[in-house]
Amino acid sequence: MQKRRLGRTDLLVSSVCLGTMTWGQQNTEAEGHAQMDVAFARGVNFLDTAELYSIPPKAQTQGSTERIVGSWMKERANRDKVVLATKVVGRTPMEWFRGGRPSRLIRTDIFDAIDKSLARLQTDYVDLYQIHFPERRVPWGANPTRVGNWPAPRDADETPIAETLAVFDELVEAGKIRYLGLSNESSWGIMRFLFEAEKSGGPRVASVQNAYNLVNRNFEVNLAEVADREDISLLAYSPLGQGFLTGKYDHGARPEGARTTLFDRGQRYQTPYAAEAILAYSELARSFGVEPALFAGAFVLNRPFLTSSIIGATTIPQLETALHAAEFTWTEEMQKAVDDLHQRVGNPCP
Repeated sequence: MQKRRLGRTDLLVSSVCLGTMTWGQQNTEAEGHAQMDVAFARGVNFLDTAELYSIPPKAQTQGSTERIVGSWMKERANRDKVVLATKVVGRTPMEWFRGGRPSRLIRTDIFDAIDKSLARLQTDYVDLYQIHFPERRVPWGANPTRVGNWPAPRDADETPIAETLAVFDELVEAGKIRYLGLSNESSWGIMRFLFEAEKSGGPRVASVQNAYNLVNRNFEVNLAEVADREDISLLAYSPLGQGFLTGKYDHGARPEGARTTLFDRGQRYQTPYAAEAILAYSELARSFGVEPALFAGAFVLNRPFLTSSIIGATTIPQLETALHAAEFTWTEEMQKAVDDLHQRVGNPCP
């Protein structure tokens, strides 16, 4: 498993990061432990979780995924071998994070979040602490294909990025976190964090965790330039498009036990013309004699601006396929065929 440097930090992370958000609802603690055992045996050293998880978010299961990761690290006594990433929520009306009130990216809420995460994870520090989504009002994922309503509404009490960054500086000084990451962020957001860090000496953003896959290549080109010029690592989530790029939902199928079947949360991949585009990629993969899940995963892992692809699985066979993508030989012919198809179908699932 290839290791790559995270931003300008001293951390080397595996090109595959094990995502964890199904643990605590779709997966039991034992299943989560088994997945981590398999992944780490194959060279993965990078785990990604969040205070929000498991998914779908609800009060009864909030924090369950961090607890599962924490119990595994304690049982295996391997904290020093894990690059551990978790996240704090941005502005949200979900009140269970902060004991009955909405959450924002202010000092009180961020300290509350990290202390609770550290307790669940049974560790003294987090390697990468990420802002799950911006506090300011932006479209989910922060990179739509169209502007939509403009100008975007602004909350009167929006927390300035400089104020949020100062809190992360405190967390670094206190030894609670090592590095800062962003998620679901735009080019402007990343550059603003970098500007404020240069001005104040606060922690520099190391990474951004955004969706990237065959039907959402919106990281190209502006964000990719930021990543290259500023040494910001892309941690790509949803390389399989919430399972839609595995082919299992083609022609409207809804397999028993699949996430979209259980929770009806696949709207991001059910936009107009998405089904046609997803089916076309499934057919393209099979024309090369490759299963769609392996093809989609290998595409992401072979992008030149990627640091790590965050995979998710509910079964060991799914996990094995996702891990195999790191060993798959991606060819120039495959890339050209993907680019040709993308020219026709674009990014239907931002």
